[in-house]
Amino acid sequence: MDTYKLTAFKPDGEKLLDESFQATNDDEAKNIGTKMLAEKNLIDHTHRCTSPRGKLVLFHP
Repeated sequence: MDTYKLTAFKPDGEKLLDESFQATNDDEAKNIGTKMLAEKNLIDHTHRCTSPRGKLVLFHP
């Protein structure tokens, strides 16, 4: 399993979420990240999820 990083921001750049989680691949990470954002009502905020290799697996400006 790899560790992915999920971050969400306010329009002014303030971090609303900064969490790490484990996933077996990028597709699973995208699903987990989306679920986490939805549960915290942050899905409409700017967010990103990155892999340990620096790949952007989820992004919303």
